[in-house]
Amino acid sequence: MTALDTLNAISPQADAISRLFVGVLTVLGLIFAVVAVLVTFAVLRYREKPGVQLPRQIYGSHRLELTWTAIPILLLVGIFVFTVKVMHAARPPEDVRAPDILVVGHQWWWEVNYLKSGIVTANELHIPVGQRLLIRLESADVIHDFWVPRLGPKLDAIPGHPGYLWLEADQAGTYRGACAEFCGAEHAWMRLEVIAQPQDEFAAWEQAQLAVPAAPTSAQALAGMKLFAERTCVNCHRLAGTSADQRVGPDLTHLADRRFLAGGAALNTPSNLAQWLKDPNSIKPDSRMPNFQFSDAEVAALVAYLESTK
Repeated sequence: MTALDTLNAISPQADAISRLFVGVLTVLGLIFAVVAVLVTFAVLRYREKPGVQLPRQIYGSHRLELTWTAIPILLLVGIFVFTVKVMHAARPPEDVRAPDILVVGHQWWWEVNYLKSGIVTANELHIPVGQRLLIRLESADVIHDFWVPRLGPKLDAIPGHPGYLWLEADQAGTYRGACAEFCGAEHAWMRLEVIAQPQDEFAAWEQAQLAVPAAPTSAQALAGMKLFAERTCVNCHRLAGTSADQRVGPDLTHLADRRFLAGGAALNTPSNLAQWLKDPNSIKPDSRMPNFQFSDAEVAALVAYLESTK
């Protein structure tokens, strides 16, 4: 995610914001250029020269004063009108319809709930290309800020005060986002990805997410499943098809299909997953994931089990 992402819009909402930004920047650039030219002209034309008397002084001009007052007012009115139009285009009106997706900010990860299908995932948001979705944004703890620069405006997630925004992508692709409001020690690793897919690919992903992961068959994965149920993993996480049904931490159903771990702090590979289980602070210091002092054998068993949840 770079500063140029704001200008490389992939949705009508982000495009409206980008055009407003470029328009205001152009107006300000022209003002700067005019002022710079006038100052340069005045310095060169009216600088003190030997033998030249003090030029005639002008102590007031109603025409000039009205002109340099009216022009800024007209510019501000124009910018205000275009800003209101962009706000209207980028943000949904109150109670427009029932939301499609609920996104909840946690320290420091994103919970994603598809309200119609019941799918729950974390830090990844899949959407079909060309379809406008209504997002309801909430916070579970402190103020967060949902921002995917290429897809639309930033919106604060304030505890007790849900917000709404449109989410739409005109092209298939993966668009990176982040929390844009400082929210604690691991704010920098509160990333997310919006994955826009053609309708048939999104439907296939949706069907795969709705399926309950198959029970493991290897002895090591079965040992990991037993360990997962007996240890305190079930007190914080949900995993479909098991007794784990909590929402303190991310939903682990189909964890093996996700690209990242720990809110984007590490790629989701077996070795990184093992390191995360062995010592969470080595990947994401001050994370809310406890260190359970698992043995190497226990870590290997848990990794084998979680890797089977595709």
